[in-house]
Amino acid sequence: MKTSLLRDHGGTVKRRQFVGSAGLLLGGALTARGRSQGSDAIAIGGAITDVAGVKVGHFTDSRRPTGCTVVLVEEGATGGVDVRGAAPGTRDTELLNPINTVEQVHAIMLSGGSAFGLETAAGVMRYLEEKRVGYSVGAARVPIVPAAILFDLGVGDQKIRPDAEAGYKACQAATTNRPAEGNVGAGAGATVGKLFGMIRAMKSGLGTSSIKVGGFTVGAIVAVNAVGDVIDPHTGAVIAGARTPDGKRLLNSAQSILRGELAAGLRAAYEVGAATTLGVIATDAILTKAQVSKVAQMAHDGLARAINPVHTPVDGDTIFALATGKSGKAGNVMLIGAVAAEVMAAAVLRAVRAAKGLAGLPSAGEL
Repeated sequence: MKTSLLRDHGGTVKRRQFVGSAGLLLGGALTARGRSQGSDAIAIGGAITDVAGVKVGHFTDSRRPTGCTVVLVEEGATGGVDVRGAAPGTRDTELLNPINTVEQVHAIMLSGGSAFGLETAAGVMRYLEEKRVGYSVGAARVPIVPAAILFDLGVGDQKIRPDAEAGYKACQAATTNRPAEGNVGAGAGATVGKLFGMIRAMKSGLGTSSIKVGGFTVGAIVAVNAVGDVIDPHTGAVIAGARTPDGKRLLNSAQSILRGELAAGLRAAYEVGAATTLGVIATDAILTKAQVSKVAQMAHDGLARAINPVHTPVDGDTIFALATGKSGKAGNVMLIGAVAAEVMAAAVLRAVRAAKGLAGLPSAGEL
């Protein structure tokens, strides 16, 4: 596949060179686990559970590809959110607005099942209430559990979707260990490359990553269910996405759009229903509610680097951000936000690379 080109007033620049130059913004601040061979790109591994105070648990339904993923912060974390897609399904996102009263949350729920999946948050509330975790309102403690859902009803029996019991079981499974990736939890029924309909889509999943930067740990977890393709930001190569009509090769949706082919496929894209990529950023830095909301906003740059097109009319792309404060140090929003975008992009790539194909939906490793 040819390296894509970016053009400016001075001529033509290879995308690899452009991204490499942009990477200098982070300079030597990144503490890398290693460098990818033959490249200056820093290899980002790790998991969101590397952030102190964070647990993750999955529930994956054995009856059809669907499920939910909970990010537990039982000691509380300052929360923020940024919703960029035009077809979101969310709960309690408005309370994360910096002008509103509640400062801390106790869990974030990501679920399949479309709007039906919002029921999973009730199971998380039950679990936390049993542990007496929540916002004190005098005689009771009310767990604060914002949630968001993705559309996976087109994969298997749409009558089977995550419910409150699924949310409860995800909490029971939550640990500080590295979470499973691929066809698990909220990523169990995730797909990508749906611009020309499900018949030309590919299997995706859930991924996670983290890195330590300047004394802070920043992690991401993401369920990638985009209508667009997944792109490797360092090479410009399509990793998973819409396939050619014969199903044997990657199409490159962005190039297809530029060739004017979207008009013919637009109806198929809308018939797929909502898509949606859901993510959570966590850091051990101390941040205010306004600051952590800015981090959530900046993390969307990671989606934009790794998914194309993104934030479409049929995506409900939503990223939450959590600051546990466990480092004991105030965070620099410029640093944390820039790194959040990097770990989010890395987690997106891990999600598609860890996925296993289903009937009619090959994975990146199988095509």
